[in-house]
Amino acid sequence: MAKSDLEEQFLNIYRDEATRHGLDVHDPQREFRFHPQRKWRFDFAWPEKRVAVEVDGGIFIGGRHVDPMGGHNDRSKHNAATALGWKVLRYDARHLSDDPAGLFIEVMETLGAFA
Repeated sequence: MAKSDLEEQFLNIYRDEATRHGLDVHDPQREFRFHPQRKWRFDFAWPEKRVAVEVDGGIFIGGRHVDPMGGHNDRSKHNAATALGWKVLRYDARHLSDDPAGLFIEVMETLGAFA
């Protein structure tokens, strides 16, 4: 499954679970550039809450997120995001397939929707 397919799967889970819970939510921004100097982007972001979701493709087939330099670059990006006050949730294909309802609850709790 290509990364863009995983991103679409995440968005479908987000929308479907929101409907199932009777929540009126807006879609997150896609490919949101969060850093003032670097060209780093989040797959999904709620900038007003400083919450982001990254969907990592290729985890189980040796993709760039498990490659030493790819992982190094991911950590640099996420450390910079944390220093700027962002909460970043990371998911892979297994997260999306194993517990979509739990994933949705985790995102919503991070957004403060159930506070």
